[in-house]
Amino acid sequence: MSTYKIGVVGDRDTVLAFKSLGVDIFPAMDAKEAGQIVARLAKQNYAVIFLTEQLAKDMKERLDYYRNSMLPAITLIPSNKGSLGIGIQEVKKSVEKAIGVDILFEREGEE
Repeated sequence: MSTYKIGVVGDRDTVLAFKSLGVDIFPAMDAKEAGQIVARLAKQNYAVIFLTEQLAKDMKERLDYYRNSMLPAITLIPSNKGSLGIGIQEVKKSVEKAIGVDILFEREGEE
C-alpha cells in the first residue's frame, strides 16, 4: 500500500507557516519554478498539493493538465499577501460540474 504525502508550494513566507503542521514545504520564486516542483511532486506520491494563488495564476496550462487526473489534487490557497479569488472560483466550478447547480453562491438578481 502506498503512503501518500501532502505538499505546499508557494512563496517562502507562506509555506513556512505549514511546516509546523508536518506538511512538506516547497518555496518557489516564480510560476516556472513552481511548475517544475508540482511536476516533481506529482511523480513522488503527493496526493494533495496546496499551491498559492499568486503562483497558480500564471500556471493555467500546467494546472489544466492535472485537473482531469485523480491524483494529485491541487488546491489553490491564498498567500500571506491575501486572496486573488482564484481558489474559490475553482471550487465553485468543480461543484457545479459535479452536481450541475451552483450551491455555493447566489445568482445575481436572486434574493
